[in-house]
Amino acid sequence: MKMLVRTIAGLVVAVALAGVGIALFAPISIPWRGPLSEAFPSLVDAPTAERDVVESSLEVPAGYSISLFASDVPDARMLRVTAAGDVLVVSTRRGEITWLGADRDGDGVADARRVLLTDLDGPNGIDIADGFLYIAENRRVVRVAFDAATGTVDGAPQVIIDNLPTGGNHWRKPIRFGPDGLLYMVIGSTCNVCIEADERRATMLRYTKNGEYLGIYATGLRNSAGFDWRPADGQLYATDNGRDLLGDDFPPCELNQIREGGFYGWPFANGNRIADPDLGEGRQDVIAASIPPVFEFRAHNAPLGIVFLRSERHGPHRGAAVVALHGSWNRTQKDGYKVVSLHWGADGSIESRDFISGFLDNGTVRGRPAEVAEDAAGNVYVSDDYAHAVYRVTPGGTALALDLSERTTVAFSPRIGADPARLIEGQALFDNGACLECHSVEAAPSDGRLSLSGVGERYDLVALVDYLEHPRAPMPPVASGHEREALAEYLLAL
Repeated sequence: MKMLVRTIAGLVVAVALAGVGIALFAPISIPWRGPLSEAFPSLVDAPTAERDVVESSLEVPAGYSISLFASDVPDARMLRVTAAGDVLVVSTRRGEITWLGADRDGDGVADARRVLLTDLDGPNGIDIADGFLYIAENRRVVRVAFDAATGTVDGAPQVIIDNLPTGGNHWRKPIRFGPDGLLYMVIGSTCNVCIEADERRATMLRYTKNGEYLGIYATGLRNSAGFDWRPADGQLYATDNGRDLLGDDFPPCELNQIREGGFYGWPFANGNRIADPDLGEGRQDVIAASIPPVFEFRAHNAPLGIVFLRSERHGPHRGAAVVALHGSWNRTQKDGYKVVSLHWGADGSIESRDFISGFLDNGTVRGRPAEVAEDAAGNVYVSDDYAHAVYRVTPGGTALALDLSERTTVAFSPRIGADPARLIEGQALFDNGACLECHSVEAAPSDGRLSLSGVGERYDLVALVDYLEHPRAPMPPVASGHEREALAEYLLAL
């Protein structure tokens, strides 16, 4: 009865909105996506990401920088980085996958772009294995031969898994290959809270690379939109979105450690085995046997994509889980709308820290992070299906756009005509200032800092002095013109 009352109330609101929709919403922009945006798609006025706004408005931790890697990527959702360092982006509602060329010229922007595949049926999850690009569509999984070196496909996609359940609230199908070489897939629930008719809903499934069904891996997962294996313990972790219509602050969204055969509570329990008010009554035994989350996000934050940072360049962030919080659509006050990093303590506790913030500006939504991915160099890519963009976060900063290839020596070659006194002053500024927090003069620092060896290969004195006055965030500017010149002379001598 309680669930029926909530359902009827929701329908009343929906009908009321439909009746007054034009009068109510036409003069304004709807600043978030969700049921309203899907009901009135032509009324949604999403912002267009611009490079200078991104780099000045979005905040990242000290030692990192952020750039607008690609704009005008409609409905940018799932991401995968190829072996060549290029980025594949899924536009689910357009039925397309876009190829973005790696940033090889160091300007923070994709060097090229093209539509790789089109006319797909609701593509969402993608992954790459053994020379194939795997794509989870609305009802099936297909694969197509993919050459990472050229960023091209060969032939038409071939169906390897068919007749998957579709429709309902959570129809997207994230996929990922595990360390065991098997294909894992999540199929979300059809509803907010209900008993599913198809046992494959609200579960994680497992297949071979050729599409042989190996069965249900885990259950009770309402909408686990992202998952990854943590290098530190080899365990599988997945985000999960909590149910709606129980108020602003309950239930929490979740991070779960996924075990084979595990049951994670939905639809009978929320959070740490708290009985659901609609379906939990009389289910005490089932609830007691459920596996509680290892971490709870705030209610309605909508955690989606997740990746564990593997590159040594991340320093203290290495090993952390980076999670995209898509943001709330049904809270009195909006919440989420950022990317966070989760850090494991020695006692197993997990601490959340902001990794990218600034998408929510005094109640106005500027973007909605959806998916995250890391390349071999440690660059982190974040898709935004609201602003139709892909961002890149670079460890160590992109301040000098350096070549990070291995070096064996550090040469010190003062520029012809350089003032020795200025070189000494520049070294003192470098050693005693904040530079050493993010940068190193060593050719190949082992602590994740960015090497400044060889700066002179990319900058002359005038260009470097100018850059030190107007650096890319988070690097602070050097205020004094005299100090900029001294520091530039020293860096060019490395």
